[in-house]
Amino acid sequence: MAEFFFDYGLFTLKLLTIVIGIIAIVVVSVAASMKSKAAPEGHIEVTRVNDKMDLLRDTLSAAVVDEDEFKITLKKRAKVEKAERKAHLKTLKKGAKKNAEKDIEPDRKSRVFVLDFDGDIKASAVSSLRQEITAVLSLADKSDEVLIRLESGGGMVHAYGLASSQLQRIKDREIALTICVDKVAASGGYMMACLASKLLAAPFAIIGSIGVVAQIPNFHRLLKKNDIDFEMITAGEHKRTLTMFGENTDKGREKFAEDIEDVHVLFKEFVTSHRPQLNIEEVATGEIWFGQRALGKALVDELMTSDEYISNACEKADVFEVKYKIKKTLPEKLGIAVQTALDGTLLKWWDRGTKNQYYS
Repeated sequence: MAEFFFDYGLFTLKLLTIVIGIIAIVVVSVAASMKSKAAPEGHIEVTRVNDKMDLLRDTLSAAVVDEDEFKITLKKRAKVEKAERKAHLKTLKKGAKKNAEKDIEPDRKSRVFVLDFDGDIKASAVSSLRQEITAVLSLADKSDEVLIRLESGGGMVHAYGLASSQLQRIKDREIALTICVDKVAASGGYMMACLASKLLAAPFAIIGSIGVVAQIPNFHRLLKKNDIDFEMITAGEHKRTLTMFGENTDKGREKFAEDIEDVHVLFKEFVTSHRPQLNIEEVATGEIWFGQRALGKALVDELMTSDEYISNACEKADVFEVKYKIKKTLPEKLGIAVQTALDGTLLKWWDRGTKNQYYS
């Protein structure tokens, strides 16, 4: 009997622990949702890239350079930096008085603002990009530069049209816009990339795909075979040209093709207006080219990775990464964690399969 009560008590404690855990999760979720309603949906994060580069260099030096020599180097650098800051502060104070009288901005190093755009089919990243550009334009002037690390295989025309319009805001302010493509800028991605004052690409980055594609399945014959009617009422001759369930006509197909061709013409005109050096009829075939070939066709201006460009920029300018972080709810965070775990598992399986295929 004593053993029964012991087991029952243990079971009750376990059950109570589970219930308390569930209640705690619910309370945290409700509190988070209430807090998110009052707080802004996101915030700007700024990182000085020069400091990151210095940290990388110092970490490596600490491992490979003689310990005493490394300490002496750090002391010398600290002394030089202190003297430079002192001289800079003195110059600022002296110049501030003169500039105040003449209403002149004080001299400073140029700045490079680094933004990232990782595009999907809906160009979802534009929600963060527009906030980042707004923040940068509130401070940047003509002596500064904006660098976009762009990765996108394209997607919806209107979505990438909006993303391109965000980049146009930078050019309208006469601020240098550099775009670097490390992997891919195709279709809508190239629509954005062509706005660059200077367009860089890695040697094997995929560039181009200046074309338009649309596809739609049609289940009319399947419905007809199963005696299922589909009715659609429209007002306007071309309100619907092709549908998924109705019987499509040659006239509808012809109109749909005309619309696609018109979008392609607009795409070509847009690219030509920003890169007049292109032979647009030669490159607007929907084909893609790797970096080296794209350079030969004037689709890009130079072959270089974003890492190399940023590293060079740090030697002569203050470089800042600007990110707009959108707050995620608890369910979203849990969903991302599950997705990451699944992606990792699938990639491991793929790696094991291909390893046997190519390296056995």
